[in-house]
Amino acid sequence: MKRLRLSKRSCKLLLQAHSGASSSAPIAIAGRQPVLPSLRCQSSAAIAHNHPAEHLVQGHTTRAAPSPPHQRSLQSAKLAALHARLALSAKIPLQTLARTLITPSADANGSFNNSNLAFLGSTIINYHVLEYLVCKWPRLPMAILYEALRAYSGQESLQQVARRWGAEAAAAPGDEVDPGLLQWKPDGEQLVSTRWGYVRSDVAKNSSYRRGMSSRVVLDDAFGDALSKPENAGLQDIDVLQSDAFASFVHAVVGSIYAHCGREAAKSFVTSHILSRQFDPSTLFEFQLPTRELAMLCAREGFEPPVARLESETGRLSRTPVFVVGIYSGKEKLGEGAGPSLDIARRKASMNSLKAWYLYSPGNKVRVPSDMMEEGAKPWKAPHIDVGEII
Repeated sequence: MKRLRLSKRSCKLLLQAHSGASSSAPIAIAGRQPVLPSLRCQSSAAIAHNHPAEHLVQGHTTRAAPSPPHQRSLQSAKLAALHARLALSAKIPLQTLARTLITPSADANGSFNNSNLAFLGSTIINYHVLEYLVCKWPRLPMAILYEALRAYSGQESLQQVARRWGAEAAAAPGDEVDPGLLQWKPDGEQLVSTRWGYVRSDVAKNSSYRRGMSSRVVLDDAFGDALSKPENAGLQDIDVLQSDAFASFVHAVVGSIYAHCGREAAKSFVTSHILSRQFDPSTLFEFQLPTRELAMLCAREGFEPPVARLESETGRLSRTPVFVVGIYSGKEKLGEGAGPSLDIARRKASMNSLKAWYLYSPGNKVRVPSDMMEEGAKPWKAPHIDVGEII
């Protein structure tokens, strides 16, 4: 069967009609191959109904790429260096690592950004950090526990972790940017729905409210912070948005490790990169009435009332006197403190006594509940469970 040849006039009309119907059509140049626009293919064609800018070409869904296509991940030296620097398993492909660097602000399509991996990774990180804190310091007050969790897995802390990994942000996201750079922009879409917690009804009504510690545990996010409305999520400082972008990359890396390598690999990665950081929770305490709180603690525990005694002094009549005061409960010494006056030394001694109570720890090598998931684990021995804070 012979092929039908179109006349030159009909060919010219077809080219004009095709160019007028779509601005992203291939441009034919004499003696050269047609130049195709930057398109990204996806195996599922159902997403084309949600995005009118996408087209169906040769049985695949294609769209203009606001972020680097996954085919270029294998050619990125930065991405390969980051994969080797983190000592990731060969089970994690470079395409997945490239996806962890694409934030929702750069690419709003959930099939290509790191929102799903970041949500999975954030829950894994917060779980392992929280169980470590609860088992190592079981008497920490809830407000201090929130701040300790933030010190390990907060947005600012994870931004430092990402920068120590060598992650760099692109000046402007796009399909021509190296896939090994973090893709984010401050004026993009910010997803608040990827966090645990509830938006309070008072926030929806734009009214003031009183946030107690119990409501922070029930309603707010993992760090006890109140969630805002989605329309107000983009009205944040650029430094906060940058911290969220770098933190989402760390979350997504942990989520990808969990998805490809399993739970044990993700836990080992969190222990090596996040829990290994040095942190002193004693710097988070701030007491308003330490002597009163210490007296209430002794009354609750059945101890004798605390008594302040002068241990030593020097230079009482000089410009720089120093007094050392100890707090005793019966014959047991609870703590001591030094200050330029007797009242300040007594308050410092009460603070040190309270810190000694709250910072009780069974040791550095404490067992956590997730250890029971390992094969051949020893029988579980419940850790110390405190009755709660004083005030």
